[in-house]
Amino acid sequence: MRPRILADFCGQQHLLGPGKPLRRAVESDRLHSMILWGPPGTGKTTLARMMAAQADAQMITLSAVLAGVKDVRAAVEQAQHARQHSGRGTVLFIDEVHRFNKSQQDAFLPAVENGTFTFIGATTENPSFELNNALLSRARVYVLKALQPDEIRQLIDRALLDKENGLGGDTIDIATELRDRIASAADGDGRRALNFLEIACSLAEQQHDALVVSATLLDEVLAGGTRRFDHHGEAFYDQISALHKAVRGSAPDAALYWLARMLDGGCDPLYIARRVVRMASEDIGNADPRALTLALNSWEILQRLGSPEGELALSQAVTYLACAAKSNAVYMAHKAAAADAKKFGSLEVPLHLRNAPTRLMKELDYGKDYRYAHDEPEAYAAAEDYFPEQLSGRRYYSPAPRGLEIKIGEKLNHLKALDREAQNREQRDGQAHDDQ
Repeated sequence: MRPRILADFCGQQHLLGPGKPLRRAVESDRLHSMILWGPPGTGKTTLARMMAAQADAQMITLSAVLAGVKDVRAAVEQAQHARQHSGRGTVLFIDEVHRFNKSQQDAFLPAVENGTFTFIGATTENPSFELNNALLSRARVYVLKALQPDEIRQLIDRALLDKENGLGGDTIDIATELRDRIASAADGDGRRALNFLEIACSLAEQQHDALVVSATLLDEVLAGGTRRFDHHGEAFYDQISALHKAVRGSAPDAALYWLARMLDGGCDPLYIARRVVRMASEDIGNADPRALTLALNSWEILQRLGSPEGELALSQAVTYLACAAKSNAVYMAHKAAAADAKKFGSLEVPLHLRNAPTRLMKELDYGKDYRYAHDEPEAYAAAEDYFPEQLSGRRYYSPAPRGLEIKIGEKLNHLKALDREAQNREQRDGQAHDDQ
């Protein structure tokens, strides 16, 4: 059922519509090296075959999962032979090209540069992460999108009618709503849809002159199917990013959707729980310290109950975090303090702050003039400096005007006022001493 001409290709109109860049490349026979990046079952291999056929070029196909440098060199020799003896061009198509390591990619780079063949790579992973810059600079990246349900319906209907390559040789009775269910369950993957259809038809019961696909049978075929989810690739990090941003943006419904998407795709809920704890500190912090406690509790409940029972606690935590007052003040303060620690190196601890457990240390003035806060008014040693001398007066933490941090901010402002009073008093006492 793989289409052979552009007119039969489903989807990717942003690339193959009239006047679009990839369509112009195919129709003009002006092939260039490219990388087709998109989810499984979106037509990457089919496009490569179409372009090679349109250009009347031989096509050499390698799988990066199985091929090595030796196979790449053999392909280069084959392309050179075709060029010398028949003048025919070659398209080297490498599926799952992100699986090639740097040395394997470097092996065919010279052949791309001198035009020995046109390179077309297919990948489900972000090329900027997986391919070296030298290769990326010589190949244009085209992004393919997951197929829409109506586009997958075209594939299903065509397969049911095609007598030569599809299922049209048999009379198959499958209701419209069941075809729609297959299109939805395929989750943007045309190959997956055709596999579902083929299995369903192979198990269908013969009734009179037709094979009948029932709703019950289709339930069995589709059972256990999960949405597209890559546990190590870009899609994985895009979805956890969407969850984090929905929580930060105080959007509980969107946060619950992305949580459900990740769970539905088979993500380890304990991984999500760890990330939710991070969200509680990074985006809520002291504006609502209960958020961190609830996030930790949801993690513990997941460990105790497992899935799916413990996932409800995770939903509770995500919802609470999304609705809670937001502050990244602690996060920003941590980054600023860490930057100073790295920038200024091993600054000495001031003498009055040092521990003095021995007589020698006391003789060296360790701990001398330290003011014990509990012995001071309001249990606060006004104007005391706890920084190394080089960083005196630094401010990292600025509470946000939201949630509990409003109160924290008021408390810190009050303490700063006490500092100013103490400093003014010291200045007056010093001036009086000088006058005497």
